[in-house]
Amino acid sequence: MSDFRNGYSIPATADMSVDAGLRSFMLGVYNKVALGLLVSAVLAYVTGSVPAVRDLLFATQVFPDGVTRLTGYTLLGMIVAFSPLVILLGSNFVMKNPTSGGASALYWLIVALIGASMGTVVLLYTGTSVVQTFLITAAAFGGLSLFGYTTKKDLTGIGSFLIMGVIGLIIASVVNIFLQSGMMQMIISIAGVLIFAGLTAYDTQRLKMTYYALGGNQTAMSVATSYGALSLYINFINMFQFLLMLFGGRR
Repeated sequence: MSDFRNGYSIPATADMSVDAGLRSFMLGVYNKVALGLLVSAVLAYVTGSVPAVRDLLFATQVFPDGVTRLTGYTLLGMIVAFSPLVILLGSNFVMKNPTSGGASALYWLIVALIGASMGTVVLLYTGTSVVQTFLITAAAFGGLSLFGYTTKKDLTGIGSFLIMGVIGLIIASVVNIFLQSGMMQMIISIAGVLIFAGLTAYDTQRLKMTYYALGGNQTAMSVATSYGALSLYINFINMFQFLLMLFGGRR
């Protein structure tokens, strides 16, 4: 599980009228998110289905029913799985003044790593449940993002609370690696869905306010497009994974 928040401030007031520039900015963000999800899906399929690639990342076993199931990670698989969080945390220190190219490279690197690590989804869940959960996540994501885009309520306070919730989720998930509690995992999954659902609305509103705060600076907006896409992409991926944990049909 990963998260990323950029440092753009939200102005005290903003012209909430919808104009061509704002539509273009938001469309650029959503196009990048959609392409990132497509790339992730392809990589997940390759790492979960192609034996030569799969065996580099995951330990598997063929069970008596003939189904190949995940039993663990290889060393390389663990590196790929945990590197997005390390890179995101490190980028806060390394990329103090990010360029358009640097922000875009960060986005695609994270997308590639998360997509590769999501071969576990192919190995753990049936294809039908993966597709159904993806469609449910997409519908929820669209509705939540629309709410964040149109609401006049300031979500800043809620967003700060939810970001603290992400930290709590990470700590609880690490603890449960050792406890292996099914009940705790269910609680974590429910909380995860709610937290990242809220963050989807919050990040959408934050992006809208960022557009006004940047005042037409094209270079800064290009950076914001990549960072905004990264935040929304991570929200989507986490909602999808937590919903799979709750409702996905296992292989």
